[in-house]
Amino acid sequence: MDSEISKLNDKIQRDALFIQDLRKEMAKVVVGQEDLVNGLLVGLIANGHVLVEGVPGLAKTLTVKTLAQVISASFQRIQFTPDLLPADIVGTLVFNPKESTFAVRKGPIFANIILADEINRAPAKVQSALLEGMQERQVTISDATYKLPDLFMVLATQNPIEQEGTYPLPEAQVDRFMLKINITYPTKVEEARVLELMAHQTLPTAGKVVSAEAVMKARQTADLIYVDDKIKNYVLDLVIATREPAKHGLEKLKPWILYGASPRASIYMIQAAKAYAFINGRGYVTPEDIKAVGLDVMRHRVLLTYEAEAENIGSEDVLKSIFEAVEVP
Repeated sequence: MDSEISKLNDKIQRDALFIQDLRKEMAKVVVGQEDLVNGLLVGLIANGHVLVEGVPGLAKTLTVKTLAQVISASFQRIQFTPDLLPADIVGTLVFNPKESTFAVRKGPIFANIILADEINRAPAKVQSALLEGMQERQVTISDATYKLPDLFMVLATQNPIEQEGTYPLPEAQVDRFMLKINITYPTKVEEARVLELMAHQTLPTAGKVVSAEAVMKARQTADLIYVDDKIKNYVLDLVIATREPAKHGLEKLKPWILYGASPRASIYMIQAAKAYAFINGRGYVTPEDIKAVGLDVMRHRVLLTYEAEAENIGSEDVLKSIFEAVEVP
């Protein structure tokens, strides 16, 4: 086993070379936001979609757009607005009067990387148009189904639900996002650097440093990363603790949790941990990898009661208590 992991480590070192180049290129445009950049890289390698939440002006759109710029792949930005229609995303049939036939006009969802900007500014009917594509990697137009590209990733940004003119995302759609990343204001040092870069008429740009083929190869390599049974049991204990907190001595959490995390949380946590190990050059998953991705995987999958809201208890507070209580292997 040790020799196999050693060989895998060597393979990962080769296949992950582009990660450092990608980080350096993104750093030309994006200052700080290390958690966001790490989350986007995890989603990219783990073949998962990412939801980014934060108040306006924190470079959510800029970071996602920059990631798309450094990859040699097709990119589409969809600005979600209250008057957006499902056909604006997936496409529609267009009538040809000369031939009296209908032709399919594919929508922007057929790109490799989709930026769904301010996704919670459109009604649920429009948001649900992404569901089939995000989960099944296909879309249906009229009575025909069309496959999406092999490299397909939705990177969505949203403002906090309390902001004016926003709609809560349907739970079914939120659950399709592998990660939900909350970002906050930069430090004074970081903001000073932002001023140096951005307070000009000419803004910095990033170049392409990795091909879509290299990303697909990295995904295949990351899928080979070793996960010990103890790590799998640790993940299961964490997820089940959100449903049955009393079994882990967390009776105080029971009145606060309405619904715990689904089995999709267990699957995504393993996949995200493998990707995190990959971008750190390791052929095996550690408990620290699980902790690094755990909050981002589960924060949007644990629904709280009105009692929790009344006491100003958030999902992160509940999850941090669970991570502290569950025994680490």
